[in-house]
Amino acid sequence: MDFSPSPRAADLRERVAGFLAEHVEPVEAAYHRDLAEARLAGTQWTPLPVIEELKAEARAQGLWNLFLPREHAGEYARRFGTDGGEGLTNVDYAPLAELTGRSAIAPLVLNCNAPDTGNMEVLLRYGTQEQRDTWLEPLLDGRIRSAFTMTEPGVASSDATTMEATAVVDGDEVVINGRKWWSTGVGHPDCAIFVFMGLTDPDADRHHRHTMVLVPRDTPGVRIERLLTTMGYADEPIGHGEVSFTDVRVPVGNILSGPGQAFSIAQGRLGPGRIHHCMRLIGAAEVALEAACRRGLERTAFGKPLVDLGGNRERIAEARIAIEQARLLVLHAAWKLDQGGSANAVSEVSQIKVAVPRMALDVIDMAIQLHGGAGMSDDFPLAMSWVNSRTLRLADGPDEVHRGLVARHELGRYR
Repeated sequence: MDFSPSPRAADLRERVAGFLAEHVEPVEAAYHRDLAEARLAGTQWTPLPVIEELKAEARAQGLWNLFLPREHAGEYARRFGTDGGEGLTNVDYAPLAELTGRSAIAPLVLNCNAPDTGNMEVLLRYGTQEQRDTWLEPLLDGRIRSAFTMTEPGVASSDATTMEATAVVDGDEVVINGRKWWSTGVGHPDCAIFVFMGLTDPDADRHHRHTMVLVPRDTPGVRIERLLTTMGYADEPIGHGEVSFTDVRVPVGNILSGPGQAFSIAQGRLGPGRIHHCMRLIGAAEVALEAACRRGLERTAFGKPLVDLGGNRERIAEARIAIEQARLLVLHAAWKLDQGGSANAVSEVSQIKVAVPRMALDVIDMAIQLHGGAGMSDDFPLAMSWVNSRTLRLADGPDEVHRGLVARHELGRYR
């Protein structure tokens, strides 16, 4: 197996790194200060002007929709992709995702943020031409945002087959009822479309009961009940919300792939998305380790640099080892995906989903400890980064589900 980037990917890595260094890093601290002021004024859900300015610069440099997969991109990569290219493999995109993970705003600026990337991949792979024309093109163009409405407050959503919200076919319409929460993206004022997962046939086998439907946000009966915080962070301007659907009617043509296909769509969607999440977390862990090293060398206590106290050198060494192990594990999963799709990398993707957030939490926690009280504040990105890492031990499936899947695959060799 070969994890080395293609010449095109190597060029993009240099260009993305240069873009972040020149345009994003110099303004990020000011962005977060302005966002804090917007919260006080109650205007935090309106994207700050600097985001649109950075998006325009990214597009001008050809750094846009980097996530587009080679096997599904086609004309969309030529029209909306990087340098009019053909899309990237998972191995080629992984280092770019790692770079964007170094910043809280870089994924949005490059139009590579969740959940839009996953929703765009769903439309690429499963959408009809009409669905693509209506929703995929404006998403690729950055004119609208989207949300993925799957998790429910009333069931154990770690088991996707238990979802109770309904999507019932009624003639030429689909009638939708239920309540979803942790629907990422609903806070953005440009969020225009939801990918909804609902129960269609309760008598079918458990993996064919549910259907995915495209629901425009402005459809009568759709209501944003509230926006949720994650350990105090609201993740503006994307946000996470609780959404109710009351007798919502959309055309049957809004169904993705076909009735009963939600589970297979979700599995196809989440494989590459988990690669993206994990590589971004590796970028965040790198930032934390850099901060820890600088802080440990600059600050002294008891007459010594912090790095020379309390086993901190060993902790720094362990952090470097853990990051390198995690990166190789993710690249291996990405390579497996490229070789044979999601079905070829089921165990590997679950492995990274357990290992990488756990690694990132450990590294960021170490960095917080070296920063003392400052590490707990928003003067540094560490607290927010820790919360994001902790969240990803639940998002896209909790650790327990992934460990169970890895064990099932492992034990299957001996049955």
